[in-house]
Amino acid sequence: MVDQNEFKQFVMNHYHQNETAAQWSSYWANRFVSQFPSWKENQEKTIALFLNDLSRHKPEKTVALAQRSIMWFLEFSKNYNSKPKPVSEEDSQTRALWCAFSASMMRQVREIVRLKHYSVRTEKSYLSWTRRVLDYIEKLGAVRWIDEKPQISADHLRSYLSYLAVEKRVSAATQEQALNALLVLFRSVLHIDINGLSMVCRAKKRKRLPVVLSRDEVSALLKNLRHPYRLMASLLYGCGLRLEECLSLRVKDINFENESIEVRSGKGGKDRITVLPRVLHRDLKVYLDELKLLWEEQRKRDLTGVFIPEALERKYPNIPQEWSWFWLFPARNAYTDPRTGKTAYWHIHPSVLQKRIKFALSAAGITKLASAHTLRHSFATHLLEDGYDIRTIQELLGHSNVQTTMIYTHVAVRNKRGVRSPLENL
Repeated sequence: MVDQNEFKQFVMNHYHQNETAAQWSSYWANRFVSQFPSWKENQEKTIALFLNDLSRHKPEKTVALAQRSIMWFLEFSKNYNSKPKPVSEEDSQTRALWCAFSASMMRQVREIVRLKHYSVRTEKSYLSWTRRVLDYIEKLGAVRWIDEKPQISADHLRSYLSYLAVEKRVSAATQEQALNALLVLFRSVLHIDINGLSMVCRAKKRKRLPVVLSRDEVSALLKNLRHPYRLMASLLYGCGLRLEECLSLRVKDINFENESIEVRSGKGGKDRITVLPRVLHRDLKVYLDELKLLWEEQRKRDLTGVFIPEALERKYPNIPQEWSWFWLFPARNAYTDPRTGKTAYWHIHPSVLQKRIKFALSAAGITKLASAHTLRHSFATHLLEDGYDIRTIQELLGHSNVQTTMIYTHVAVRNKRGVRSPLENL
């Protein structure tokens, strides 16, 4: 059986729970141990059986509480009885060792992310999650030290993921992002095998319908945008582009003859071809003429070129200065890559267009919780309402699975079944 007093004290000290919450944690831990006395032989299986049996007659909130209590009990049984050396602010030597360890972990994660050629945004996200989990482990105070090295295990990752779902109440997508980021730390840096993820408290996945603007609302939104932001928003809606895909377009990606746009390195690194509305041809050609004047001015001033994928730039050194590789929507000022120290021109920052669209929504009197990505949702929904088949829409959007595209069948507002509400008969 569980020593209730010691376990309660452990929960209160390490997880900052009040006495009532600690009492309930002790209750569920005791109930688990009494039901499965030999739980140590197969932890994952026994925990799964216990929670599955509990879910039959207890609400989801209670099951989550029991699961959290069991995770805390596992940490208690592994570390507390062995009297581990706590990480404490009073112990300056231990604190210094932990800071050095954390800095080393951050540096190694950064190196691995760059070796994998992840984007700057992905690198920032992974480093942020690495810092958060290290801070969590430090505050946990349940780390054993051997030869001045902290002994971190897969239990710490499982505990942190459960903490995100139960305490922080993050979404399923955020919890999944945290897991993907932290696998770099635990597998590639610490070389720890991650098993038993079924014991982690999973954030509930909610099926939410995408926000879609009506055709009149899209028209009102575009009218409240100035050049060139109206052109950007028109491409988002008219071509079904993601925000980053639109801003990453280069001059060479526009094909007037075939009325198409080549999307390079979209989500998941995939390329695809989507439609270029004929109604945008004139505006795009006028804009490209203006853009070429800017490019020629930069060439006369011998300014730096644009950022190019490293492999291509090594093979073709003059590509950054070529017109065909110029950004369709370049930033005003040059940008210095913090990873390489190289200075070149990048496309405009996504927040610039996002803010403009937000202001335009307000000016148009649109109260829906819309954003730049809403125009992509509207593109797919309106195509579906116009009778285009789901496979064609899937290809234009670049979805790998048709089930992802099927979500738009739930938001198509055209009354295809001819249903008449009984309210209209009153």
